[in-house]
Amino acid sequence: MKTKWMTLACAALMMTACHNNEKEYDATGTFEATEVTVAAKATGELLVFNVNEGDEMTVDSLVGVIDPSQLALEKRKLEVTRGQVEASKRQLAMSRNATNSKQLDLEKQLSALNQQIANARRERQRYAELVRDGAVPRKQLDDIDYQIRVLEKQVEATRDQIRSNNASLAEQAGSIDAQIEGVEAQSAALEAQIAQINDQLSHTNITCPIKGTVLEKYVERGEYVTPSKPLFKIADTQNMFLRAYVTSAQLQDIKLGMKVKVFADYGDGKKKEYEGTVAWISSRSEFTPKTIVTDDERADLVYAVKVALKNDGFIKIGMYGEVKF
Repeated sequence: MKTKWMTLACAALMMTACHNNEKEYDATGTFEATEVTVAAKATGELLVFNVNEGDEMTVDSLVGVIDPSQLALEKRKLEVTRGQVEASKRQLAMSRNATNSKQLDLEKQLSALNQQIANARRERQRYAELVRDGAVPRKQLDDIDYQIRVLEKQVEATRDQIRSNNASLAEQAGSIDAQIEGVEAQSAALEAQIAQINDQLSHTNITCPIKGTVLEKYVERGEYVTPSKPLFKIADTQNMFLRAYVTSAQLQDIKLGMKVKVFADYGDGKKKEYEGTVAWISSRSEFTPKTIVTDDERADLVYAVKVALKNDGFIKIGMYGEVKF
């Protein structure tokens, strides 16, 4: 009986020892967030800059304004020039219409004369029958013949005028069309320049690219900034990542999208558990960072894994964490 109790006690001690040796985590790492450094896109004095470290920002919120006065003046000059070009284009179009109208008037005049001749000839035929019957004197028929000859001379003169004007009118129309094409090209170039100025003006408004917390502020209101000068850094602290490192032996059991347990380490044994999702697995190994503890302490090469999780406001960037797969 005594031997039995000793055997049970030894087994209990072995189980306790095994339990104590079992780790509560498979890998460790540090918490990080998506960080964006917002830089200036225009040149000028920073007239407005409502940014402070720790501020919570929303997407596309206006946080600053760079002096747009020089760009506004340049746009005004371009708009005045565009107005002048448009006026020139309208004047040329009127000239072209006048040239075409002159030619049309001559052709309408010729058509009217031909119609008058046709009417006169029908009238002559009717009077010729009346003259044969002795109903009207011969003089009326002679008057109609004279009228027809006059109309025929007018038709010939109009045709000569049309022929003589055709060449010069075509030359004038061609010249006007060429000038209009040049003005339209100039107008298109001005429109492109105005669009470019509008784009530059939009860059004088400083907006927040993501929703998050301001981590660092690099400039103050009233400073002169230039394109690419960093203004502030913001991070999405609501959607955090734990970058942990695992060995090749662990890697075979880890899949993208799998749910895992994440522990935020506050020190002195204080931890808080979160639910995480494996969001990224590195395809390249690297030497184990000195600050990282792995399940296999002897591992030289490890793979980085990013676990995504929702932050409740207690996790900070750079804080140590643990993950249990």
